[in-house]
Amino acid sequence: MNETVHVPLGDRAYDVLVGRGLFAEAGARIAPLLRRPRVFVVTETRVADLHLAGFRAGLGDIDAPALRLTPGEATKGWAGLTEVVEWLLDQRCERGDVVVALGGGVIGDLVGFAAAILRRGVRYVQVPTTLLAQVDSSVGGKTAINTRHGKNLVGAFHQPVLVLADVDVLDTLDTRDFLAGYGEVAKYGMLGDAAYFDWLEVNGPKLASDPALRVEAVRHAVQMKADIVVRDETEQGDRALLNLGHTFCHALEAATGYSDRLLHGEGVAIGCALAFELSARMGLCSQEDPSRVRAHLADMGMRRDLRDIPGDLPSAEVLLDLMGQDKKVVDGKLRFILARGIGQAFVTAAVPAEAVLGVLRDSA
Repeated sequence: MNETVHVPLGDRAYDVLVGRGLFAEAGARIAPLLRRPRVFVVTETRVADLHLAGFRAGLGDIDAPALRLTPGEATKGWAGLTEVVEWLLDQRCERGDVVVALGGGVIGDLVGFAAAILRRGVRYVQVPTTLLAQVDSSVGGKTAINTRHGKNLVGAFHQPVLVLADVDVLDTLDTRDFLAGYGEVAKYGMLGDAAYFDWLEVNGPKLASDPALRVEAVRHAVQMKADIVVRDETEQGDRALLNLGHTFCHALEAATGYSDRLLHGEGVAIGCALAFELSARMGLCSQEDPSRVRAHLADMGMRRDLRDIPGDLPSAEVLLDLMGQDKKVVDGKLRFILARGIGQAFVTAAVPAEAVLGVLRDSA
């Protein structure tokens, strides 16, 4: 059964469809958005090999030229952005046309930003093919590229006009990629819904093998994100809660060169564990909470500490300095998302550097 989460943002409102077999319905879902029977698909080679033919078949009579990019975080930069924009212009993509982002978070972020700036804004549809993209990056309109200074530092808020999250395509993910996406799933329970975290403790290990549970897990996470985005579309307040674990994560991603040593969702999971440990050490939550977070990540077979990342890492002091380039720095002060308990995250700048250093050192 398919579920619909509506994101009510006035004239920029859109639906997120979560379910099974949505690729087969792609043409029927996208056709009402079109002024001519043509979309422009941007994807990457691994996703294209697995899913492009099936997606095109679902489009029916809609023409769908496609650009295949190199997979990986390195594509989400200036060169990748130029390639996408120039290709769309070569294809004579008009302002009234629709671009499709077919892939994971890298493709979604990159294509969304290209759509935001092409002809001062064209519409785009997110078709996320990873668990991480389905529950997080495809929803909410945050688009960006990375620079040498850090991750997602150049971008725009540009909402999609439709999101098609087909959980059947998740069957093609390897275990590591699936679990990386699960890092973002678990984050939602940790930041704002203790009952959802309870549900995940029971059902999380079953998601890989049970499509019906996947639909529910994705739907619930998307609904949580949609509710937060509607309250705070441009991250002036509540939306920052969605960055639980990300301050640590982005520093770790920079330290590992945005490479396969650490996938984004793995960094989020480690970051969440560190954020709860920091919260407990500061007396904000009980020690039972970080223990419970770590136990659940362990049950899922996920990374939880810096020592779980292969290869050498910089010192705690260097990692803290890398955090200083994070987008959550305000007036020179680094803001952390910490927690008073599972489901009770909040934003604060009142975090002693020595406390952060201690958590980082003990995790290495």
